[in-house]
Amino acid sequence: MSTVHDVFSATAARTPGAEFLFTESVTAAAYGIAAGAIRWSDAAAEVARMRTAYAAAGYGHGHRIGLLLENRPAFLFHWFALNALGASVVPINADMRSAELSYLIGHSEIGLAVTLPERAADLQAAAALADVAFETMGPDDAMPAAKTVAPRAAEPIGADTECALLYTSGTTGRPKGCILSNAYFVNAGEWYAALDGVCSVRRDTERVMTPLPLTHMNAMACSTMVVLVAGGCLVQLDRFHPKSWLQSACESGATIVHYLGVMPAMLLSAPPSPADRDHAIRWGFGAGVDRKNHAPFEVRFGFTLVEAWAMTETGVAACIMANHEPRLVGESCFGRQESFVEIKLMDDQGNDAAVGTPGELLVRSTGTDPRRAFFSGYLKDEKATNEAWAGGWFHTGDLVRRDAEGNFFFVDRKKNVIRRSGENISAVEVESVLNQHPAVKSSAVAATPDAVRGDEVLACIVLREDADQSAKQQIAASIVDHALAQLAYYKAPGYIAFIDALPLTPSQKIQRGELRALALSLPSQPNCIDTRSMKKRQG
Repeated sequence: MSTVHDVFSATAARTPGAEFLFTESVTAAAYGIAAGAIRWSDAAAEVARMRTAYAAAGYGHGHRIGLLLENRPAFLFHWFALNALGASVVPINADMRSAELSYLIGHSEIGLAVTLPERAADLQAAAALADVAFETMGPDDAMPAAKTVAPRAAEPIGADTECALLYTSGTTGRPKGCILSNAYFVNAGEWYAALDGVCSVRRDTERVMTPLPLTHMNAMACSTMVVLVAGGCLVQLDRFHPKSWLQSACESGATIVHYLGVMPAMLLSAPPSPADRDHAIRWGFGAGVDRKNHAPFEVRFGFTLVEAWAMTETGVAACIMANHEPRLVGESCFGRQESFVEIKLMDDQGNDAAVGTPGELLVRSTGTDPRRAFFSGYLKDEKATNEAWAGGWFHTGDLVRRDAEGNFFFVDRKKNVIRRSGENISAVEVESVLNQHPAVKSSAVAATPDAVRGDEVLACIVLREDADQSAKQQIAASIVDHALAQLAYYKAPGYIAFIDALPLTPSQKIQRGELRALALSLPSQPNCIDTRSMKKRQG
């Protein structure tokens, strides 16, 4: 089976009466759709209907179609139907606005978007700005005729056919369009279905619940694809609702859940309840859980959180996952090397980083094809693709350290590192500590120029609503004291800037490029407090 549609069709034929997709009541209410289960046979019938309609409208191999459908079942049905014809889907984040939409439409050259009706006008206006011939349709509308003949109509559809074009979040510049093949997605499902250790997957049994968006590789390539490969049921939430997440897990019968690092922290912030373990969850798959929360979460909620590392560009072809003991819970460990991937850590001089010393993570597939099941390249950017693969290794831009036993620990993105008086400081590490302060709602750390030390640490702070806004001098001092108690003195903020909101991407990641620009001007602003005098070498 070489395509996503092939895999879907095979499982639908094998388990037609089983539940394929379950919409629990919170998501149903948010979307105004019916709650309950959709069986594999019914999903297959809907996909077949759409496939026929798309083909009749002239869509085929080489076309790209945008999907702005959030996490609705319709997203999956349109994806599978288009995939059967060799057309690629371009997921569109519903949080995008004019400039972002115009760039995506122009860069991807989609001629059609299947969209929520209320966003059609936004897409049309963005397409006009991009000067692209463009149409929209609702998820249940008749397909408009294709404006062009399918570019690759004469070529066979297979593993190397483009399945999706996913855009990176663009934290440091314009988002890049990652071309992802059928092989990328099928490999992800097969890898997931074959997991062992603390992450076994039971064929035709698991109910996989995720709140993550279908605009990202985790939901498209991991949670969706494991259900397509191994059978079972997908529980796709509209988003993460901390107050009702456990209710959704119970209602849906979830056995495997996906998470991001902030989610366990939010669940732990609620008062403990006897219902905390009233669920069928066996384990969770995610990344970035705060090391202080990892063990307390597992004890309280009664299931394992398994940390992993991957990128849109690598898919799971280079996934590193802590699915075997010892998992080193509470130490930010994300696993050890597996046989399908080669790994090395490179220092700033291009040499292998010493044990215990951070280095950039470089990865490639084992065997004769180092790019096997990775992304196929960046759309319209061969230079960036070649730079990412310099020397035959994919350069991740992530700083990682490895201990003597071969365990990997995430440090930070390479571009986020602040260099102060010769010391490398991870922005993520500092943010993790600052976010634990009782007055801090969220934080972001960047370098600001310092005449003596090269860089100084500047922390942008968004205060909690109940914090005393008139006592910012005292709060700033308290935040620095909090940091000094847990970090080496040079890592503590030399400036505390109070701001109303952090610069974020549509996927809610810190917009690091904008943050760095902001950090250049903030020290002269009245909302920025100089705390450099508090930074004293301890002892």
